[in-house]
Amino acid sequence: MSDLNEKIEELKNIISNSNNIVFFGGAGVSTESGIPDFRSVDGLYNQKYKYPPETILSHTFYRSYPEEFFRFYKDKMLYTDAEPNTTHKALAKLEEMGKLKAVITQNIDGLHQKAGSKKVLELHGSVLRNYCEKCHTFHDLDYMISADGIPTCKKCGGRVKPDVVLYEEGLDDNTIQESVNFIRNCEVLIIGGTSLGVYPAAGLIDYYRGNKLILINKSSTPKDSYANLIINDSLGNVFSQVI
Repeated sequence: MSDLNEKIEELKNIISNSNNIVFFGGAGVSTESGIPDFRSVDGLYNQKYKYPPETILSHTFYRSYPEEFFRFYKDKMLYTDAEPNTTHKALAKLEEMGKLKAVITQNIDGLHQKAGSKKVLELHGSVLRNYCEKCHTFHDLDYMISADGIPTCKKCGGRVKPDVVLYEEGLDDNTIQESVNFIRNCEVLIIGGTSLGVYPAAGLIDYYRGNKLILINKSSTPKDSYANLIINDSLGNVFSQVI
């Protein structure tokens, strides 16, 4: 049996023996659904725009150049055809089985919910929710896609902002606190598809108190030395064998 197979077997045993698992995921969870990873070689950060994506997706830029912001946002952040992949479905199944208590995600695509997951904590918000900045009326994704230029509220004419955490913006306190509680109290913490380089989100895993910290990522992360099990493989390959 290869080293990888042994590790996947170990993960299967850990999952089968626990009913208190939390999954913490990043962009790598959704790449197999065709949503590019920001920091990969072919990701958004390496595509040429008038401004770098980090600048465009900042609060300052959104305020100063809303038209340019929404042009980029609609072009590069919305993937309406994306469907849940093996990992999304496996996590939903684990929750249904009573094993997984929560998914904590840095993704904004809503695919965990689409796969059937009920307890999803979205650290960076969701493209599926959009609110008028003046009257707070909700607008769905279709409304944003069909709007010309800067989306405005059908009710009061105010600017409609995606419920997505931009650079320079703080994370939602309630979401953070709930995530901390789940991580602190779980028996097994599975981290997948993230380089653990984006703070404050990556700092949340420091609250884990157990001895079953599992890292599934194609490349190494700054937290590898803390992990009890490291699987350097694609999430889809791992979860297709686990469930």
